[in-house]
Amino acid sequence: MAAPASPDSAVTRRIVIENCAVATVDADGTEYASGHVVVAGNLIESVGAGPAPEGLANVVRRVDGTGHLVTPGLVNTHHHFYQWMTRGLATDHNLFNWLVALYPTWARIDAAMLAAATQGSLGMMVKGGVTTASDHHYVFPRGAGDLVGAELAAAREIGARITLARGSMDRGAKDGGLPPDFAVETTEGALLATEEAVDTYHDASFGSMVHIAVAPCSPFSISTELLREGAALARRKGVRLHTHGSETVEEEKFCHELFGMGPTDYFESTGWLGEDVWMAHCVHMNDSDIAAFARTRTGVAHCPSSNARLGAGIARVPDMLAAGVPVGLGVDGTASNESGELHTELRTALLINRLGAHKEAALDARKALRLGTYGGAQVLGRTAEIGSLEAGKLADLVLWKLDGLAHSTIADPVTALVFGAAAPVTLSLVDGAPVVEDGRLTNVDEESVARTARAEARRLARIAAEG
Repeated sequence: MAAPASPDSAVTRRIVIENCAVATVDADGTEYASGHVVVAGNLIESVGAGPAPEGLANVVRRVDGTGHLVTPGLVNTHHHFYQWMTRGLATDHNLFNWLVALYPTWARIDAAMLAAATQGSLGMMVKGGVTTASDHHYVFPRGAGDLVGAELAAAREIGARITLARGSMDRGAKDGGLPPDFAVETTEGALLATEEAVDTYHDASFGSMVHIAVAPCSPFSISTELLREGAALARRKGVRLHTHGSETVEEEKFCHELFGMGPTDYFESTGWLGEDVWMAHCVHMNDSDIAAFARTRTGVAHCPSSNARLGAGIARVPDMLAAGVPVGLGVDGTASNESGELHTELRTALLINRLGAHKEAALDARKALRLGTYGGAQVLGRTAEIGSLEAGKLADLVLWKLDGLAHSTIADPVTALVFGAAAPVTLSLVDGAPVVEDGRLTNVDEESVARTARAEARRLARIAAEG
């Protein structure tokens, strides 16, 4: 990856944010009770205590951050944007029953629906401080149009960085899988389409707005051949690999019955452990599984609200972190986490994990913030660019308002952000450009996004009802 160019001080436009608390989430956890961040072009130029340096050239904006905390932008490591169309359904189901209930509707999605769902899903996250998001899209009905192109175009309008994990399913009901047969691709077709998505859209350069990953869906919806060939494809193209793993006890049972081994051993046998791999959920992991992930530096997308919503269980996040497993946070699809927000997952991750074996020692506020920022950058392979506030990194940052009633008696700003109510976003920058101002998206009309999403959701429901 090429290093970023140094800004030319004579011509680079600067944004200065000062008088705010600063949580850099760097390797040392550096914080300033009152500090500044200077953005030059699309890069962070300086971070430090007190006011910004004097005499800066070409300052186009100064932001008084009094009463605020500035952090790196949040990084969402697992989502299914299309599920914005089916929120509030199958609310009392476990994972397998939930999938069976919703696959027939999802299999009718088309490009216009996915574009509307992308703007709803991504817009909601960005309003809550997400600057980089990963979407795992694996439903490709015949005749649906250019779904990958539609999603990326919709995301471009919002202005967030995106990793589109081009998913696939080739094991339908007739082959013992969960999705209906009309909702799956052929193995060859899925691999060819995935390679086309990588060749067309993946940008490996520093500061890229779009990454593509190879992402067969899950062991109960894909063949062993698709897994093996998908891993070979990803490594030939130099992109990352993503899938679901060890989400439920039913999946564990399924893998033992079908493959004669648990999910982690099965993934390792197909080339799906490694520092270029991350998996969603990883709830049901034994000591051997965690050791394998640590040894291979395989990443985990921890999705606590979705796991609770579907009754899947509590992932062993403290044990993973202690072993050296890279862990980030994920919203998961908004049909299993209807709020669609990542900033609330900071609090949920902390609370859910304290219900596990480690109790109150499981996570603290700063560990939760690290999961949602630097941890996410680790999982997506972008720590050289994002995840912490450091000079030379991309200017993806969030200014959280903490001086209102909701946080008025919590003295420590990081504790206020994580333990307290969801904090409003006063300003969010991606690549040095505002994507949120005073809690509102800057690049799209929120009311228009909501109207379009409602109309497309009604159209999807009508088509699904007609069969």
